[in-house]
Amino acid sequence: MKRRTANVKRKTRETDIRVTLNLDGKGRSTISTGLPFLDHMLELLARHALIDLDIRATGDLAVDYHHTVEDVGLALGDALNQALGTRKGIVRYGWAIVPMDESLCRVVVDLGGRPYLVKEMVCKRRKLLDFELNLFDDFFQALVVQARMNLHIDQMRGVEAHHAFEAVFKGLARALRMACARDPRDTGIPSSKGTI
Repeated sequence: MKRRTANVKRKTRETDIRVTLNLDGKGRSTISTGLPFLDHMLELLARHALIDLDIRATGDLAVDYHHTVEDVGLALGDALNQALGTRKGIVRYGWAIVPMDESLCRVVVDLGGRPYLVKEMVCKRRKLLDFELNLFDDFFQALVVQARMNLHIDQMRGVEAHHAFEAVFKGLARALRMACARDPRDTGIPSSKGTI
């Protein structure tokens, strides 16, 4: 069985990022972006998607967190796309509804090659410590473009920002775990077009 792994290096004047990914892992991760809340969310993603994930990122954090957050999304999306290859034999669609205390989030994924992001959050907090939470808009947009993924995030309940985003990332993890799974009944391209 073909290994579904990827190694991505992305270096610009603003960031230097390395991502190693194994879709058929055990949920092990080593994440170091210089942004503890982002690290925590990516650790949750790896653990609940059962993806082995190593991300090492350095960026111009003294200038802004934006470059690092967005470029991590780009590199992670690129790694997902490479590991999926032709996407032959995958389930393609995945969804999850995940609670985290008072928060509840629904996440739906289509790995059909058409990048699109819809994200609705009832949690209106703007910051967690010094981390601006709207940076996740840029992260998810970069992720869906590079991964060639349709992603719907509906954070339906919850006001505590940590809980809200924990439900989002765990929901994404479980939806990806379902969508990336090998389909034992359909080993072809999961599209009526014959290609993705």
